[in-house]
Amino acid sequence: METTLSKLNIEKAKSSRINQVDFDNLTFGSVFTDHMMVCDYRDGAWETPSIMPYQGLTLEPSARVFHYGQAVFEGMKAYKDDDGKLWLFRPDENFRRINTSCARLAMPEFPEDYFFDSLRALLQLDKEWVKPGYGNSLYVRPFVIASQPSVMASPAEEYKFIIILSPAQSYYGGEVRVKIAEKYSRAADGGFGYAKAAGNYAGQFYPTQLAMQEGYQQVVWTDSNTHEYIEEAGTMNVFVRIGDTLLTGPTNDKILDGVTRKSVIELAKDQGISVEVRPIKVSELVEASKNNTLKEMFGSGTAAVINPILGFGYKGERYELPQLDNSYAGRFKKQLMDIQYNKSEDKFGWRYAVD
Repeated sequence: METTLSKLNIEKAKSSRINQVDFDNLTFGSVFTDHMMVCDYRDGAWETPSIMPYQGLTLEPSARVFHYGQAVFEGMKAYKDDDGKLWLFRPDENFRRINTSCARLAMPEFPEDYFFDSLRALLQLDKEWVKPGYGNSLYVRPFVIASQPSVMASPAEEYKFIIILSPAQSYYGGEVRVKIAEKYSRAADGGFGYAKAAGNYAGQFYPTQLAMQEGYQQVVWTDSNTHEYIEEAGTMNVFVRIGDTLLTGPTNDKILDGVTRKSVIELAKDQGISVEVRPIKVSELVEASKNNTLKEMFGSGTAAVINPILGFGYKGERYELPQLDNSYAGRFKKQLMDIQYNKSEDKFGWRYAVD
C-alpha cells in the first residue's frame, strides 16, 4: 500500500469537542470526531483531498444524489492496542469494494493513494477519539455522493468523496431472532445488491419494521425468484452450522462480499472446519432444526463482528437454536477481535498499521 500523494490540504479544528463526549454511553453512529475528509470530483478528475473540521455540507436541492440515489458507502473500524498503536483491519478490501460499488452506479473510482494517505492523516489527527480497551473502536465511514446540481436522469459529472469518524463501544446486538422472508427480497438477479449502495439499505427498513411487529429483530432475506434460498441476515452475511459443517451462501450480484465473511471462512478452513459455500435452502434449515442437527446461525459484519441468531420464524412456525458452550460464533469473534486489537499473531496479514 505504498502511496505517492504528496499534497494534502489540512485545516485543523480550532478546539476539540472530545471533552463533551460521554464515551461510556455512546449510541452507535451518532457522535463524530473533530475532523472529516472531503475530496471533490470535477472536470473528469479527483481534486486534492482536504481534511477539515467536521461540518455541514452545502448542496443545492437539485443535487443528483437526492433525485437518483447515486450514493455508496463503506464501513470499517480503527482499533487501539494496549501500547496505544492504531490499527485497521483489512482496509484494502474496503477500498476495493467501494470502488466496485462506484463502478456499478456509474460513479468515478477513487485513487488508492488518495484513500490511504488521507485516511491515515485523518486518523492520526483524531487518534485521541480511539479509546483503548477491548471492544472500543473508531467507526470509519467513507462515502461518495453525486453533488452536481441537475435533475437530468443520467450519471452526474460532479461527486464528493467524504470520510467521517465515529467513536464506538463494544457492540452487542442483544438477543436476535429473525424472520425468514417469504415475500420481500433484499436484491434481485442482475441488480446491485453486491454494492454498498444507499438504496439497498433503505429498501430493507419496511420489511424489517413488519418483522419487528411480530417480535423478531431482523429479517433473513431470501432470493427474489423463488424465496427458497437464504441470502443475508439483516445487513449482515449469514452463516449456518449443520452438524460440524459451516455453510454460507456464495457471493453473487445480490450478496455483499463481506470482509468479515471472508475472514470467517479463512479462519474456519485454517482450523480444519468443514466449510461449504453454496446455496442454502430454507427447507434445509427447517429440516435440520427438526432433527436437531442445526447447531448455529450467526451474522457477520463490521459493527458486531459476529452476531449469534437464537431462533428463526418461517411460515408461522418458530424454531429455536441450542445454546452451545463452545460455539463457532464465539470462537471466531474472539479470534477476529484478538487480531484486530493486536492481541494475537496475525498469520493472515490482515492488520494494517496506521502510524
